[in-house]
Amino acid sequence: MNPDHVLKGMRLTEKANRQSAELGQYTFEVFPGATKPAIAAAVEQVFKVTVRRVNVQITPGKGRRGRSGRPGETSETKKAIVTLKAGDKIELV
Repeated sequence: MNPDHVLKGMRLTEKANRQSAELGQYTFEVFPGATKPAIAAAVEQVFKVTVRRVNVQITPGKGRRGRSGRPGETSETKKAIVTLKAGDKIELV
């Protein structure tokens, strides 16, 4: 599968930065249809590293109201926390 159809981007938050520095775990936003093996293959192909484990979290959309008072909903998001082999590192430039 094409990595462009799996990975949306990297999440750069305080928690994600701490995990990457201390634990070798990197957080990516992924498309909803992405599976764990597809995520692992995409990260290995793009960054030339070895993936040890992939954990996935799906955040459901929440109900919101618009300006006119009509109900709506925010989008569902999916993120993947990828653990790399000891010694491997993804350089963020």
